[in-house]
Amino acid sequence: MTEEEYRPREDEPFMNERQIEFFKKKLISWRDDILRESKETLSHLQLETENHPDLADRASSETDRALELRTRDRQRKLISKIDSALRRIEDGSYGYCEETGEPIGLARLEARPIATLSVEAQERHERRERVHRDD
Repeated sequence: MTEEEYRPREDEPFMNERQIEFFKKKLISWRDDILRESKETLSHLQLETENHPDLADRASSETDRALELRTRDRQRKLISKIDSALRRIEDGSYGYCEETGEPIGLARLEARPIATLSVEAQERHERRERVHRDD
């Protein structure tokens, strides 16, 4: 099995060297993709600075720009979470729940490699948020 085909399995030691390398590559690749898209967006926004004589065209262009900028802001926050996950890989805490210290689980990490809470801890967190939001 080549490294590209490797998928972490439950029957191997949790956060062994192969798993750590797998998640590190996944996170770096994700961050690189986001950064590349951001550069493309910046280029696109710089090209789109033309004035539209038609009011409807101008409004549409401004709406598109606002949406792009909101998306970029979300991605900026995502990059921060990816960098945080990479730091956890370096300090050895990656893959373990910040609340319980228990393993987060491979399926959850594959689906959301920036996860810091186990499914159970995340559900408790969301329940608490709902209760406080309803107050």
